[in-house]
Amino acid sequence: MKKNIVVLGAGMVGKAIAIDLCKDYAVTSVDLSPKNLDELKKHYPIHTIATDLSVAGKLKQAIEPADLVIGAVPGYLGYETLKTAIQCGKNVADISFFNEDPFSLDELARKKKVTVAVDCGVAPGMDNIILGYYDANMKVEKFLCYVGGLPRTRTMPFQYKAPFSPIDVLEEYTRPARYVVNGKTITMPALSEPEFLEFDDIGTLEAFNTDGLRTLVHTMKHIPDMKEKTLRYPGHIELMGVLREMGYFSKEDMVIKGKKIRPIDVTAQLLFPKWKYGPDEEEFTVMRVIVEGIDKGIRKKYTYNLFDRYEHSTKTASMSRTTGYTCTAIARLIIEGKYKNYGINPPEYFGRNAQSFGEILKYLKTKQVYYNLKEETL
Repeated sequence: MKKNIVVLGAGMVGKAIAIDLCKDYAVTSVDLSPKNLDELKKHYPIHTIATDLSVAGKLKQAIEPADLVIGAVPGYLGYETLKTAIQCGKNVADISFFNEDPFSLDELARKKKVTVAVDCGVAPGMDNIILGYYDANMKVEKFLCYVGGLPRTRTMPFQYKAPFSPIDVLEEYTRPARYVVNGKTITMPALSEPEFLEFDDIGTLEAFNTDGLRTLVHTMKHIPDMKEKTLRYPGHIELMGVLREMGYFSKEDMVIKGKKIRPIDVTAQLLFPKWKYGPDEEEFTVMRVIVEGIDKGIRKKYTYNLFDRYEHSTKTASMSRTTGYTCTAIARLIIEGKYKNYGINPPEYFGRNAQSFGEILKYLKTKQVYYNLKEETL
């Protein structure tokens, strides 16, 4: 009998996860929108449930038969959804970009004797896994990650589109960015310290500070220098900065004609149709991960480069592929019993395990997601 996996959320990434896993497992996809579920039900052996996951009772009912739960809901639902799944005694692989500290659920997960993987995407996610591997095998002194998902065609004024919930994207422009310099954690505003980088097949991109280190700030505090930056086409930072300074990203209630409203909610609704990808619209994911330090007495620099495009044959977005297949690789390790560690497990924990690291990279290669390694002696 096939093991049961319940995927919470049927957006672009949630769909890709469900489709990938349904070949080997009994998969149920759960979402508020019946429209999001129609394609899955029509074309794949996937059971679907249309329900409101913000209601704890309905969520518990949906995940009751699961051997593993995958969280692919918007960030504002992520923490409570994860907490409920743990309370129900479920192993979890989660990609929700929630603001809360996942380690606040560590004691509960240990008590329930479940393995909970968080931030199982491309970044945070695969970059953490890479760092975890090298941290276990050398003295790491510096870690840098540059990452972004962009449309192939640049359209003014935004030169950007979002493969997932726009309100989650807006967090990148508002949430203070934590990074580590000389062993000290420093907080800077999002969008700060812009710099230009060159990438093959793309050209010049603009990088800026975002809060992408997440769990690494706690689990890798012995590494003296760590930073993560988001990549966009040049000019995007300035536009987002103007919108932020004008208050369009504010979460504080305003009273307009007697009604309370948050500016960020209005902004997200206005941006969604403009940032939504069209059918078969080409986009790509680009990431550069740099690890420097002392390896067996020699100063080394390891650089991983990812450049992944929209897959026309399966009509799967690159961000869905690079995020979703990292998640499914981790999910397979957990459900097959190849990785078992009660409590909260950020991606770097999987990287520390050489077998898990190798299997994740190997699985991604089977999906044509390639991380090309360049090794240098400094």
